Amino acid sequence: MTGDVLRLDGIVKTFPGVRALDGVSLEVRPGEVHCLLGQNGAGKSTLIKVLSGAHRPDAGRIEWHGRPVTLPDPKAATRLGIATIYQELDLVGDLSVAENVFLGHEPARLGLVRRGPLARRTRDILDRLGHGDIDARRAVRSLPAAGQQIVSMARALSHDARLIVMDEPSAVLAHDEVANLFRVIRDLTGQGIAVVYISHRLDEIREIGDRVTVLKDGRTTAANLPARTVPVGDLVSRMTGRAIEYVFPARPDPGPGEAPVLLDVRGLGRAGEFADVSLTVRAGEIVGITGLVGSGRSEVLETVFGARRADAGQVTMAGRRLRPGSVPAAVRAGLGLAPEERKSQALLLSEPVDRNMTLATFGRFARWGVTRPHRERAAALAVADRLGLRPPGVRRPVRTLSGGNQQKVVVGRWLLGGTRVLLLDEPTRGVDVGARAELYRAIRRLADDGVGILLVSSEVPEVLGLADRVLLMREGRVVHEGPADGLDEAAVLSLVMSGPLHAVHPPHATDPTGPGHSPHAHVPATPGPGPQPDHPASAAHPTTEGRPE
Repeated sequence: MTGDVLRLDGIVKTFPGVRALDGVSLEVRPGEVHCLLGQNGAGKSTLIKVLSGAHRPDAGRIEWHGRPVTLPDPKAATRLGIATIYQELDLVGDLSVAENVFLGHEPARLGLVRRGPLARRTRDILDRLGHGDIDARRAVRSLPAAGQQIVSMARALSHDARLIVMDEPSAVLAHDEVANLFRVIRDLTGQGIAVVYISHRLDEIREIGDRVTVLKDGRTTAANLPARTVPVGDLVSRMTGRAIEYVFPARPDPGPGEAPVLLDVRGLGRAGEFADVSLTVRAGEIVGITGLVGSGRSEVLETVFGARRADAGQVTMAGRRLRPGSVPAAVRAGLGLAPEERKSQALLLSEPVDRNMTLATFGRFARWGVTRPHRERAAALAVADRLGLRPPGVRRPVRTLSGGNQQKVVVGRWLLGGTRVLLLDEPTRGVDVGARAELYRAIRRLADDGVGILLVSSEVPEVLGLADRVLLMREGRVVHEGPADGLDEAAVLSLVMSGPLHAVHPPHATDPTGPGHSPHAHVPATPGPGPQPDHPASAAHPTTEGRPE
């Protein structure tokens, strides 16, 4: 097929005080994967909503198969054949797969849903996607993340979609699941369906994409670049407006030295998750933990915080032994946790920034049970300024912020409470390259102010670039501990994937069976160099190269 299935020209969308789109152009051909890149705040989300009919542009032209069209609402977009699969899937968990696939346009007679045709048509679409093994009668909430994405794609095909927009579709998928997603996408494009693919993972763009368009500050900075051959450095500079060399802040010199130990973990263990983990975090020190999916890294963090109860070992904070399984005890002692799933576990998205920041210290801003909003707002503003929150106001709802700035709100909550050791679980998940750099600087500033940081990340370059010391975990054991500048990505991946299970801190008598068994490792084709001050996240890709999951 020739010609464009979709063409946007000079799209403008303005909100009060913000021009979200400022003349964006995009061309998508039938049967291609057109990748859309840009920092958080670049305008990608607004552009998606224009395509889906959720926002009407203030200016510009939309053409569908060469004809000018308007998209006044989502139904109009659906009728044309445009379907959008958002990062946070809009499925109804208690309904069956079939009911979700045909939600709102179920086959019916005399107002009654025809269950037989509903199931048959759903199975036909699932077969078309190569997933006839999914039971159309099964409740959607019982499916894994990969299965739920297939249901979302099936819903799009139930509307005879000719263009499918996928927003960060791989964000919650393991490596083997991403490979299956790509197989499905190739099948769809082989049928002439166009895909707009949005991702922060540049290695995925190179693997699945045909062409790339880059947005920055609501403008198109590059269009129709060849996805497989465009230099990664060019993409990053077009997204950020600066060279890739300046992603990580320089480490202080000298390091923390003999600063006092704030957090001391000894022999910590939970049956079936991890065993005999010991570590320390000093004031002003960043300690990183990485390992494959299933290595126990996040479970360790949650157990230290008291969200899980340890079966063995102890946690001491500033010389005070903490009661196992007690979050209040951990918070009182000066521990704070920024969890991996910030939107569902840490934030009230409809509430303003200041209210989210004061959740853990609400009593400080109330008298006789009545809040004092001026004090609350002033305290939140001070912390927001310290972290470089953008936009700087604290009265806007948290949902309007980018992912990186939402993470700053979570961190700010604990700083308001006087947290002395901050536990960060995947702090930059879903955060783009430019916003990551800002978040990295904020984390380093906290350490410079004397806050101890215990950082868990699945991205090797992130751990090596940020941390002063690194612990590597495999199958629930610590297999290495040492300075970050003594490691490179190749050494880390070798240890966490197939290294010997003689842990730094001796393991329990019974070892897990079998070698490193996770199928989810991203092994870089060329190992990156060891981290230096201002070292790039990765020579190939600052957000995914060397990611061990």
